[in-house]
Amino acid sequence: MHVRSPEPDALPLIITHGYPGSVVEFLNILGPLTNPRAHGGDPADAFHVVIPSLPGFGFSTPLCEPGWEISRTAKAWAELMRRLGYDRYGAQGGDIGSGVSGTLGRIAADHVVGVHVNTDPTAIALIGMPIPSDPDELAALSESERLRLERLRQLQKEGQGYLQIQSTRPQTLAYGLTDSPTAQLAWIAEKFQEWTDKTADLPDGVDRDQMLTNISIYWFTRTGASAANFIYEAAHVAQDWSPSSVPQGMAAFGADATTRRMIDPGHNIVHWSEFERGGHFAAMEAPDLLVGDVRAFFRPLR
Repeated sequence: MHVRSPEPDALPLIITHGYPGSVVEFLNILGPLTNPRAHGGDPADAFHVVIPSLPGFGFSTPLCEPGWEISRTAKAWAELMRRLGYDRYGAQGGDIGSGVSGTLGRIAADHVVGVHVNTDPTAIALIGMPIPSDPDELAALSESERLRLERLRQLQKEGQGYLQIQSTRPQTLAYGLTDSPTAQLAWIAEKFQEWTDKTADLPDGVDRDQMLTNISIYWFTRTGASAANFIYEAAHVAQDWSPSSVPQGMAAFGADATTRRMIDPGHNIVHWSEFERGGHFAAMEAPDLLVGDVRAFFRPLR
């Protein structure tokens, strides 16, 4: 999707989804981001929004060769923005999208004004970040940090089955996902149940029609297999997770297991926000909070 703002001085912003998401995640934030004047906001916060499908997901198919993972996708995004005529822009993303956005900020630092991400335990699991275990470190945690750490431990204990099979044997799973709509529905709906804010269970955590539209894109484009293969590719290539030189912002939502003590102990992230509600699908669960945080982060960078 490419939606230009009616505001002439709007900042271009490329937004990247994760797994098992799609461009459908962002339908509720398109209006407020591109036309804040019409949604009770400040016109100075407007964005021209670019939302591509990850390679192998939804409409970015079929792929004709292997090798599509986070770094290659970031290079494609840089070229996409160049072809769209955007020389100066921001990047935002969650899950896989946070990795792509961060990498984009590193490889295109002359063009990216800032990177804003909302991540979650699944991204931490893919990176392989260790969980703190030192008694002194644990004793220093706040009650909120202990709760988030316990969520992360639970994820590592019981919540990585989907990641293990998609990062090691994606083709085995692929036949079921492309043969049965029930299999594709169950495979993704379970992640919506697990990763959305538990204070708002399905169907109230996210809009049911929006969730089904998201899953239907996987089914009708037969991309369950290639989406799983993206995760396989990402797990089998050395990723450069070194920070970029551009300003970085982070939003941790209620169902998130992320703590700043783990992600950013040196407080190098210039903008850090924590919210009591929302989860993995922040743009669907808490669009108002995500929009507000994106606006706040990019406001001094325009």
